[in-house]
Amino acid sequence: MTTPATLLELHAALAAATGPDEAARAGAQERNGQLTKPPGALGRLEDLAIWYAAWRGDARPAITAPQVLIFAGNHGVAARGVSAFPPEVTVQMVANFAHGGAAINQLSTLAGATMSVHPIDLETPTADFTQGPAMSEAEVMAAIAVGWEALDPASDLLVVGEMGIGNTTSAAAIAHALFGGAAEDWTGRGTGVDDAGLSLKSKVVAEGLAANPEAAQDPLQALRCLGGRELAAMAGAIAHARVRHIPVILDGFICTAAAAALERAVPGALDHAVAGHGSAEQAHGRMLAQLGKTPLLQLDLRLGEGSGGALAIQILRGALACHSGMATFAEAGVAGG
Repeated sequence: MTTPATLLELHAALAAATGPDEAARAGAQERNGQLTKPPGALGRLEDLAIWYAAWRGDARPAITAPQVLIFAGNHGVAARGVSAFPPEVTVQMVANFAHGGAAINQLSTLAGATMSVHPIDLETPTADFTQGPAMSEAEVMAAIAVGWEALDPASDLLVVGEMGIGNTTSAAAIAHALFGGAAEDWTGRGTGVDDAGLSLKSKVVAEGLAANPEAAQDPLQALRCLGGRELAAMAGAIAHARVRHIPVILDGFICTAAAAALERAVPGALDHAVAGHGSAEQAHGRMLAQLGKTPLLQLDLRLGEGSGGALAIQILRGALACHSGMATFAEAGVAGG
């Protein structure tokens, strides 16, 4: 499957992507109705299992090859002082990921997921988007290609995460472009900035959209003009998973902003994705509501790295264990089926 070379090609790939397998969905629904439990007793777990079955084309599926992809990038807008940490932390955290020392390493191992880390041109930050586009089309497509090509076609579940000082500002700017409202609606404390830092972030987000008016007209241009390389790479991996019918568990605010650009560009582009958790970053819940997605977990996480998404793999595993492993009434010899 060819990696898109332009934003138009990415749009076309999403628009041409087929939907879930309705025969598998029907088979999963039929099985769910025969399991040894009262109807609806497992709540959202039942819906999750049926959703996953439909996307995998298997009425009795199991997760055997989950993949976690972490992308890292540096942001020119960080020079505006929008983060509590310096850009050097991005490089340091990439090394921590590589040595297995971060939260996402532990949660990926716990979930039985293959994890890899992909730093993208850390020595070359994106441009300051308050002065014009963060990336050229060639730059954003190069980052999208990193994500697209990092997806293992043999995987059966994807979680994407990120590291990049300044990227909550970038995500807030994308959300502002995609969903409107005031810059303050989408701006949060990120790594823990104080009130003055929060006010500065909101100002920078507003300046970003003012400097890139095309971002409000075209969601993929919002990703290019206001995003970062790690956000573009996450979008690339999520888009490739959509084309290959690989379900996705979204992480927090930054991941959701990157994914939202795809959904706003092509409605239905995130039908293969569920929200893993609701972040403590103040605008995440509002963004999920705009996308019509209810998070599986609500634990006040705000770490990023794909941590909430990786933790939510356990919820989906539980849904499928019950769906595919439970006996039907007939198999168990229980009356009432």
